[in-house]
Amino acid sequence: MVKPVNEGYLGNTLIKRAGVETQYTEEELNEYMKCSKDPTHFIEQYTQIISLDEGMVPFQLRGYQEDLINFYDENRFNVVLASRQSGKSITSCAYLLWYLLFHPEVTVAVLANKGAIAREMIARIVTMLESVPFFLQPGVKILNKGSIEFANDSKVVAAATSSSSIRGMSINLLYLDEFAFVDDADTFYTATYPVITSGKDSKVIITSTANGVGNMFHKIYESAVHGQSEYKHFIINWYDVPGRDEEWKEMTIANTSEAQFEQEYGNSFLGTGNTLINADTLLGLKAWEPEWNRDNINVYKRPIQGHEYICTVDVAKGRGMDYSTFSVFDVSTKPFEQVCTYRDSMISPMLFPDIINKYVKAYNEALVIIENNAEGGMVATQLHYDIEYPNVFTQGQLKAEDIGVTVNKKIKRIGCSTLKELLEENRLNVIDRATITELMTFVTKGNSFEADRGYHDDMVMNLVLFSWFITTEYFYNLTDTQVKNLLYAEQQKLIEDDVLPAGVFGEVKPEETTFVDDQGDRWFTKDMSNEMKW
Repeated sequence: MVKPVNEGYLGNTLIKRAGVETQYTEEELNEYMKCSKDPTHFIEQYTQIISLDEGMVPFQLRGYQEDLINFYDENRFNVVLASRQSGKSITSCAYLLWYLLFHPEVTVAVLANKGAIAREMIARIVTMLESVPFFLQPGVKILNKGSIEFANDSKVVAAATSSSSIRGMSINLLYLDEFAFVDDADTFYTATYPVITSGKDSKVIITSTANGVGNMFHKIYESAVHGQSEYKHFIINWYDVPGRDEEWKEMTIANTSEAQFEQEYGNSFLGTGNTLINADTLLGLKAWEPEWNRDNINVYKRPIQGHEYICTVDVAKGRGMDYSTFSVFDVSTKPFEQVCTYRDSMISPMLFPDIINKYVKAYNEALVIIENNAEGGMVATQLHYDIEYPNVFTQGQLKAEDIGVTVNKKIKRIGCSTLKELLEENRLNVIDRATITELMTFVTKGNSFEADRGYHDDMVMNLVLFSWFITTEYFYNLTDTQVKNLLYAEQQKLIEDDVLPAGVFGEVKPEETTFVDDQGDRWFTKDMSNEMKW
């Protein structure tokens, strides 16, 4: 369609200037109404994009791009995980153009991790605007590298993501591109969220390729997947793009690496490879809904009579920063199973022992292993001496400093390496959502592992302590078919030899209530279940 030369904006004959009156034909009015209601029709009929091979070409939406446009139009909060070079950004820009042209008096903000990238989005919108006939253009009042203002009083602005980038503005639609790569995205999002939710009809569109776990994009996307927020999720896979097949995948991996492919094209949040547990294993972990939960307790499986349980405990100060946690594991099953968890950042170390006591008693008087840091030592001492729980693991003589486990570098190293083996070889079933989330941000730090900046590892330390314990001599004895008999026999021998054990379970005293058969097995002449529980 030929456009009048004298109606262009500052010499650009392809963009209609503000103030130009348009005489609509009946056909144009009908088409205008159709375009205003159907963004995919408008985009395919009236916009063009730049093709690397063919130059300017009509924007023919692929199937998933059409679905994406409709997804944007139907939902208020949108988060999109997309394979690289799948056309998510240009598709989003086309939707923004339609939104601006057919929605008077709206403000659209386009933000990216760098201002130059955000301004590139404005340039793409301008390119598509130049292909739109004048009868569909409202006219432009201001156009520069960082913004466009239309005669219908709608405008779009571009900026870098910072806590002050759109502060004080009224935003109707916020578009965040490649949000997984934004530094300090948590601070930005916290400052921006009140702006974008101030209106009842405001929209948010967040798009990105994956960039590891634990960042704000990952959290928003995962919350959408699990239905824990107002966000709706959309995914564009590498095989959705025409021309990408298994042969293309193999060639791309050969030219890069499998880990790089998984993150760039495979929509894997775990392609960075710096987590303790490998990507495939983490992706395979599935959180269960608890069978019963109350007051920070999640019970996934109730106690089973005759099963043996171990409870590992990590104690915080109770000041709302780190969490006091425990996990109960069933070691009578193969694989071992996490069956109960507790997580609370506000519980006082003075009150925590009573909670531990209540639940470990229910789990057949589970063996309790506590990391005895300052607060942990207090909890361990109170549980053992004041509450007189009979089954607290100790490292040596029954002194206050020996109750529980002092987690040094060696113990943590053994625990981490064993945990990796247990999970990657499917010998431990972790089903608690908070634990799985922490595993995804438990990363390399120097020669050790810990939570990534801004995240927690209190639930993971339950796993590390458990994993260390199962490498000890006492655990191998505990898992024998005559577990209580063996423990009693070993303890009696150590006492007779006047040698203190490396770990003591309760305060069982030898009595003349046993005998040894011809095969060397020790038998009890009375029920010892009340005297010793592990």
